[in-house]
Amino acid sequence: MVQRTQRTLRKKTQRKRHVRLLLTCIGRRVELLRAFKRAGESLGIRLEIHGADATPLSPAIQLVDHPHIVPDIDSGKYIDALADIVQREKIDLLIPLIDSELPAIASAVERFSALGCRALISSESVVQVCRDKLLTYRKLTEAGIDTPTTSLWIAVVEQKRHRFPYYLKPRSGSAAKGNYVIRTLDELQALGPLVQGAIVQEFVEGAEHTLDMYVDFERRVRCVVPRKRLEVRTGEVSKGLIVKDPAIMAVGHRVAEMLGECRGVITMQCIVTPQGRIRVIEINPRFGGGAPLSIHAGADFPKWILQELLGQRPRINPTGFRDDVAMLRYDESVFVQKASRELQVTNYKLQDKRVAEHRSKLFRNS
Repeated sequence: MVQRTQRTLRKKTQRKRHVRLLLTCIGRRVELLRAFKRAGESLGIRLEIHGADATPLSPAIQLVDHPHIVPDIDSGKYIDALADIVQREKIDLLIPLIDSELPAIASAVERFSALGCRALISSESVVQVCRDKLLTYRKLTEAGIDTPTTSLWIAVVEQKRHRFPYYLKPRSGSAAKGNYVIRTLDELQALGPLVQGAIVQEFVEGAEHTLDMYVDFERRVRCVVPRKRLEVRTGEVSKGLIVKDPAIMAVGHRVAEMLGECRGVITMQCIVTPQGRIRVIEINPRFGGGAPLSIHAGADFPKWILQELLGQRPRINPTGFRDDVAMLRYDESVFVQKASRELQVTNYKLQDKRVAEHRSKLFRNS
């Protein structure tokens, strides 16, 4: 049913020269927004970019053609709000950008299709595997792909023997929130209860690489771009380097094929040890924050996506991107006029959220 609907959507857009794109949870993705604008210009199409976010103070939402403020993802109203935008604005393509929204959007693919919109996202099963790091570990292990041993925190803390250090993280976390290097039993016992759904990974020394992998609309792996993480700030790469390493690229290709039902840009993280082992630590079925580096190096994901939406077959050389290209990020400001009301509303929301979290902690401790 979904494939038949997608074929219908493809036929409708083949001769289309005006494309309406909705980027959800757009946040700080200014570079990605600009990359899509450049791609639209290079293809000679009128690309109308809509952005959705829960706050009007999102930097990128100031720069889209049409901004939309939507409820929080966990409000129960998020998908309804997106569907309303899709229907009202005649959106052709929806691309989600953060982990926490992926399960809801993956489950609503048919709903968006019925409204004439393609949601560029992997299948529900792929999203489920990638969101749950314990499932990721099991899936990789079953496929014979090298990955650090991963267990539930409670199982590890009860062990009689330990091999420190460990790496503690949330089972369904993102952006390195709640991640800790654990060096003692006291740290393991103290920090585990503070991390929601805590899991413990074998600690791996080495150079961390992020791979941007393009899987086309027919689920074929077309391009894998490794970039070495030189510096990270608040969970996102701030300095990176393209490393055209065939061995790392082969592992990424194998992971994407193993998942089987991917579409669009998939982000994979691995650590290359001093001994040369390539150990996969995480998979996120969405655009990574550092994807602009791969795009700049020649892997033009936005252009390929728009071409496919228009029914074209992009020519993709899997090794056509440039090697040894660095990205050095810096802060850039977006200025908002008459922002007091928006600031007030956002502060009230944050205040309410903090009160709710405080009450929740009191309830749990009582």
